[in-house]
Amino acid sequence: MKDNFKRQELLVEEWLKRAYDDELNARSILTHKDGTPNGPCFLSQQMVEKYLKAYLVFRKKRFPRIHALDNLLELCVEMDSSFRKLKKDAIFLNKFLVATRYPGDYPEFSWKDAKEAYDAALRVKDFVLAKIE
Repeated sequence: MKDNFKRQELLVEEWLKRAYDDELNARSILTHKDGTPNGPCFLSQQMVEKYLKAYLVFRKKRFPRIHALDNLLELCVEMDSSFRKLKKDAIFLNKFLVATRYPGDYPEFSWKDAKEAYDAALRVKDFVLAKIE
């Protein structure tokens, strides 16, 4: 039993570390403009996906291998209804997952879009970390 708890703790930390890596990369691109706005948009979506998954692991909730933030958020809401307040951000960020992955399908996002995506991701981060800590 003790080993399972330790393993769970390590998995949460790993999800949080990967989310933080995405945050650092998004912030760097936004700060230095050494990439395109699509990068921070995608990284912000990825960051939130990892924070939501960290929360699910923390709560010992199994989840399918999905990337849609609205679906992950619903799993979080099942355990804590206050996650509903993140719905607007999750829906907003969802568009950056598919739109930035398939050539020919992606619009050119602006630096304004990138900043809004990053800000939304930071709101989700703060919310999730408050629930985990």
